[in-house]
Amino acid sequence: MLEGATIVFDLDGTLVDTAPDLTNALNHALRLHGHRPVEAARVREAVGRGALAMIREALGTEPDPQTMLDDFLVHYEANIAAESRPFPGAVAMLDRLTARGARLAVCTNKRAHLANLLLEALEIHHHFAAVAGRDTFETSKPHPGHLLGAIAASGGDRTQAVMVGDSAVDIQAAQGAGIPSILVSFGYSPPPPEGPHPSAVIDGFAALEAQAEILLKRLTEHDPTPS
Repeated sequence: MLEGATIVFDLDGTLVDTAPDLTNALNHALRLHGHRPVEAARVREAVGRGALAMIREALGTEPDPQTMLDDFLVHYEANIAAESRPFPGAVAMLDRLTARGARLAVCTNKRAHLANLLLEALEIHHHFAAVAGRDTFETSKPHPGHLLGAIAASGGDRTQAVMVGDSAVDIQAAQGAGIPSILVSFGYSPPPPEGPHPSAVIDGFAALEAQAEILLKRLTEHDPTPS
C-alpha cells in the first residue's frame, strides 16, 4: 500500500526539533535591537507561521521587522543545525518508508533554501523527492496550493497522498487539498480542541506506516477519481 504513495512532511516540529536553533537566532536578533530574549516555548508556538510571525510574537507589536528579520536569518543560516536534531525515530522511519517504495516530500513554511540546508546538514535530504518552502510557490500553508504543489513536484498523485504535520496550518492545508492528515502529538503547536481535526494522531514515528496505510486504503476504497 505504501509503494508509490506520497507521504508529505512538515519540517519544524514534525521531522526535526529546530526550536533550539530558532530560539538562539531570534534572541540574537532581539538583543541586537535592544529587546529582551524570549523562551523557546514562545518560539515553538509561532514556528509554523514563519520567521516573521516569530519576531512579531516575540515583540508583541507590529513594527517594521525587516532589519531584525535579516539579522535573524543570517544568524540562523550560519547555525542551522548547531542543536537541531530529527525527532526520535524519524530517521529510521524515513529509511523504512524509502525501502518500501513510498515517495517522500517536505512542505514547510520555512524558506526553501533553509529547508534544504537543514536537511542536508542532518544528512536526510536524499530521502525527499521534493522540498517545497514558503517561497517555492505563490502560496504557502495553510493554502492547499502549497501542499498540492509539493505533491506534484515530487511526482506524486494527490489521490494517494498523506500529510504529516504538527499544527493547524498543516491540517488546514490537507483538508483544503482533500487529502488525509496525520498529526504528531509531540510537535510544537497542536490544533485547538475546536479544530481543525486531523484524520489520525500518532505519538511516535513507529506508528506512522501502519496509520498511513489505513488512510491510504480508505482513499482507495472511497475516492471516486478514475485511475
